[in-house]
Amino acid sequence: MALTSRGLSYIWGALDGEMAVKIALVSLGIGITLIFAVELLLRLIFGFGNPLIYLPDREIGYLLAPSQRLRRFGNLIEINQYSMRGPEVAPQPAPGSMRVLLLGDSVANGGWWTDGEEIISALMAKKLSTSDAAVEVLNASANSWGPRNQLAFVRRFGTFGARTLVLLLNTDDLFAGPPSSVVVGRSRFYPARKPGGAIAEVLSRYLFPSPEEPSLPKETGDIVGYNLEAIRQLQQLARSANSQFLLAITPLQRETSPTGSRDYELRARERLHQFTQQQQIPYLDLLSAFQTHTAPAILYRDHIHLSSQGNQVVSEAICKALQHLF
Repeated sequence: MALTSRGLSYIWGALDGEMAVKIALVSLGIGITLIFAVELLLRLIFGFGNPLIYLPDREIGYLLAPSQRLRRFGNLIEINQYSMRGPEVAPQPAPGSMRVLLLGDSVANGGWWTDGEEIISALMAKKLSTSDAAVEVLNASANSWGPRNQLAFVRRFGTFGARTLVLLLNTDDLFAGPPSSVVVGRSRFYPARKPGGAIAEVLSRYLFPSPEEPSLPKETGDIVGYNLEAIRQLQQLARSANSQFLLAITPLQRETSPTGSRDYELRARERLHQFTQQQQIPYLDLLSAFQTHTAPAILYRDHIHLSSQGNQVVSEAICKALQHLF
């Protein structure tokens, strides 16, 4: 029986409908596959979707969550059981070994941009260790910590049997505020939980409008003086633990340029210098070493954080100072 034009139209319409469904399903499958591929590549190559997590703390302000191990942009980052940058450690050093406890902020920590073998504490351990004696350099640090955060950490956890405590500051730390946890979970730089995935992290960090950063509590009075007092108390804790104490400070990048330090920074640095003399604290100011370097700019990755070359300069200078103390 011959098909009518209406019958042919019905058949072609059904075929077109099936084809459209197949095309839609294939397109959907390709789209899902691409999404999974992008997610996998962002995780494996860049480490997105797995940032370091922070914990709020009433006394310390915040800590890196303990026992984390991840890679970001190819760099290995380990946080041990005491929220320190580095592998797991025993509460006390092994017989015949020696420990140094490095306290600091993001300069000492190295952040996501520095592999675990290139952070200052790891470089120090390599330089100080000999065939006769191993030296552990523990790294208690976190982004934007100041002297009062570091003091609270030592009060909480102790000195871990360290022979020497090294407090590594930068010029900005002289103006650091009191410990506060307001940024944890509210700033993209201090996440309190993992994001929904690598794509979700990229979108929130680079494509979506930045959320308003929380305001830190404002402090009045002699802020530099408050931080000097925290340094004095750290020195006392070191003495009570039969440990030596060394204070080192790195400059901001512009302080190595012809423009130099600003007036308020010069005044604060002079106060720090006089304070270390009064308290008889061994003091290592790295400003001169950075200024006289053949190319000071290569020591930095931004205005404050150091490159691998900068970490080398700092670790070598601290090790020389420690060898004099030892």
